Amino acid sequence: MLLACLFFFCGVALVVRGGDYFVDAAARIARALRVPAFVIGATVVSLATTMPETIVSVMAAAEGKTEMAIGNAVGSVTANTALILGAAMVAVPILCERRRFLRPILLLISACLTLLLSSLGGELSLPGSLILCGIFLLFMFGNLLDAKKEARRQTDGTGEKLSPKTWAQNVLLFLLGAAGIVFGSRLMVEYGGEIAARLGVPERTVALTLVAVGTSLPELVTTVTAIVKKEAGLSVGNIIGANVIDLSLILPLCSLVSKKPLPVSPAGAVTLDLPVCLGATLLAFLPLLLFRRSSRLQGFLLLALYGVYLFLVL
Repeated sequence: MLLACLFFFCGVALVVRGGDYFVDAAARIARALRVPAFVIGATVVSLATTMPETIVSVMAAAEGKTEMAIGNAVGSVTANTALILGAAMVAVPILCERRRFLRPILLLISACLTLLLSSLGGELSLPGSLILCGIFLLFMFGNLLDAKKEARRQTDGTGEKLSPKTWAQNVLLFLLGAAGIVFGSRLMVEYGGEIAARLGVPERTVALTLVAVGTSLPELVTTVTAIVKKEAGLSVGNIIGANVIDLSLILPLCSLVSKKPLPVSPAGAVTLDLPVCLGATLLAFLPLLLFRRSSRLQGFLLLALYGVYLFLVL
């Protein structure tokens, strides 16, 4: 058991550090290729920061551990929203630009509703997977449209110039980061399952707690850094983007990898995990749209919701 925990947390460390290298190198390479800054944030960074959740869930689905695949994706969204964003709202008020966040928030709510409704039959249906893929494409297309508008306002079209040595260093960091994510994810899936077996608990429980929080560490670090700099609003866009990708891309990918509709536990995911995920999303983001700022009460309610949810899961 001790060895399994050691390897599991080694996997978490590899995923977090690998994700850090991967994101930094990807952003640096994108700037050198003259990709506009907003495109980097909206596409490259959003996709890169969700790499841990993507790889863990896809590997779990490929090995037949579908409860872990779903639990990680849904649990990561719940942790990002109720735990990380809730803590940020308690620490400092978060301001929201309604014009900027309206579309991604509506897409996130749509993804939560689609996943819940399409899983009522005990599996993620094919129409549900197709709708989720459509939401992902709309999200990325909207980001690119915004990036195009941003690019028109830029007066300097030059990219960051990198020396051959710096190019080689960034490519190496990119590859090392990707390898760290893949290898660390494999450790998390394999030994997370072993921990669940030794404790006599379902894999879903480990996925919703240890694995979900472990793969959400990049978002946690980003949010803590933003709080320290008194710019917590900067983390909102990253969390929204990560959540949309977690729900609309990862689960259809898992269904594709498993080569069949993804089974969803009616007793666990349908009656508890997905409703809590939807509830946390509505509680976190609808008041932001309506009042254009968060309150400490809102943050405390999100943290309380997450605490009750963990109690029910455990």
